[in-house]
Amino acid sequence: MLDHDPDDSIMKSAPSWHRLIPSLPILEWGRGYDRNTLTSDLMAALIVTVMLIPQGLAYALLAGLPPEVGLYASIAPLILYAILGTSRVLAVGPVAVVSLMTASAIGQHAVAGSQEYWSVAITLAFMSGSMLLLMGVLRLGFLANFLSHPVISGFISASGLLIAASQMKTIMGVTSDSQNFIDLMFDLFSQIPNTHTLTFTIGLITIIFLAWSRVVGLKRALLTFGLNAKSADIITKSAPVAVIAFTALLTWIFQWQVQGLKIVGTVPQGLPPLSVPLWDLALWKKLAVPALLISVVGFVESVSVGQTLAAKRRQRIEPDQELVALGASNLSSALTGGFPVTGGFSRSVVNFDSGAKTPAAGAFTAIGIASASLLLTPALFYLPQAVLSATIIVTVMSLVDFSILKRTWAFSKTDFIGVLTTLLATLSLSIEIGLMVGVVASLALFLYKASRPHIAEVGLVPGTEHFRNIRRHSVLASPRVVSLRVDESLYFANSRALEDRVNDAIANAPDVEHIVLQCSAINDIDSTALESLETIERRLRDSGISLHLTEVKGPVMDHLKDTSFLQGLSGKVFLTHYQAIHELSPEIEMGPAKALV
Repeated sequence: MLDHDPDDSIMKSAPSWHRLIPSLPILEWGRGYDRNTLTSDLMAALIVTVMLIPQGLAYALLAGLPPEVGLYASIAPLILYAILGTSRVLAVGPVAVVSLMTASAIGQHAVAGSQEYWSVAITLAFMSGSMLLLMGVLRLGFLANFLSHPVISGFISASGLLIAASQMKTIMGVTSDSQNFIDLMFDLFSQIPNTHTLTFTIGLITIIFLAWSRVVGLKRALLTFGLNAKSADIITKSAPVAVIAFTALLTWIFQWQVQGLKIVGTVPQGLPPLSVPLWDLALWKKLAVPALLISVVGFVESVSVGQTLAAKRRQRIEPDQELVALGASNLSSALTGGFPVTGGFSRSVVNFDSGAKTPAAGAFTAIGIASASLLLTPALFYLPQAVLSATIIVTVMSLVDFSILKRTWAFSKTDFIGVLTTLLATLSLSIEIGLMVGVVASLALFLYKASRPHIAEVGLVPGTEHFRNIRRHSVLASPRVVSLRVDESLYFANSRALEDRVNDAIANAPDVEHIVLQCSAINDIDSTALESLETIERRLRDSGISLHLTEVKGPVMDHLKDTSFLQGLSGKVFLTHYQAIHELSPEIEMGPAKALV
């Protein structure tokens, strides 16, 4: 019988460069592509295109860029992702949080709206794409695990509030240079008397209508008038486009721009231009940290959405390949006049709900966006900027989730601290600092928890071979044997805690002759923990007490077998804890159960 898979040998003998070649998921789903799939993808692409046009324009303005850049960033990235991505429904393009991070990163180096600003945005996209691609080639997708869900939730909620507040100045028709939420809110309140009435009225009505549409109000009304569900759904998702067309038409008819209403103005017609990043080493050094944060946040958001939607169809995505796909998408955005992109939640859900079967739907969406860039941009001249800001506000407010505070408070106080710290730091400082504070806080809290491992004294459950915590169950135990179950891997942060626990056990059991460590939950032991075990062994030996180990896992035993600790162990290593107790104190099987403490 073979004790290894023959395919393993083939993989191991394959040249190392084989792993560096990105796979092409398009070759997998493209084999079975048929007319029905084409029809489903085209319908989904039509709906997402209608949705992406206003979002692309709005997110470009949020990033401090000309509105057409949002369209440019929604063409080539979609095509590259269709070729390299593993999610069947993920819609790649500009998203709110990454757009805000882009504005924050570039604002320190150039004036918003200038050609230099645009060039820095292209450079940022290029750097982000390069980082993602490199992480994908090196299979570093696991690094995203350092961003816990509570931290990401707190960061996205804070970013949503910050984005909404930043767009209120456009809704009010005032200016503000404040960068953090608190200063911005004070600034907005102080400028209430300067609010431009017409701008505020248009923005507020747009917010109310779009919010009503999103909560199924429009769809319910259309169904009441006799429309079928599919048509009502398409019209509901097209509400932002309808608002854009309607307000642009009214502005043209009444010439509201003469009354001080700010409009988008001339939007160049044509396909995305070919572009290159700035080859400025000093600039690259300054953008390195923001580019890395944008890459990681974009990747985490994209993978979270992709995995959630894939699970609904019993599909799966490959995180490392997603790094390659997102990296290529960002590089293509940089080379076609765009800015950093990632998989968007709302568009991907719409793509999924609209029946998209393959990533080809994204490629068809790209064709639709390109057509809009060629044919429809003149119609955007009279579009009020307040309408785009209202679109952003309605979209990002769905990202704000304060219920995470209540849930984490009830379940895990350390997670609550992580969420709250990230939320407050992002709002009061900046998005980059807020995210870094959240990561550091979550890692610090993890180390704090890990430094205090659960170490239970266990006893034998009468009539069984099972051992349970003496503080939770009525069990059998001998005064000559102390059994400790270590419920954590042992490493530098918690090794001292084990020493202290063993010392306490000895102090509280004057008749003890044996200390038995049940190691069933220990998956690893580092060198610092090994030194602690050697210290424990030496102290016990000097006190005339033997140290025993039970249920040591194979990989852990492989690390221990050649060490001086195991070779000089005063006791034994038992296969099961029951065997150890049966040999060291057989009398407890006949004794009374120890009372529950």
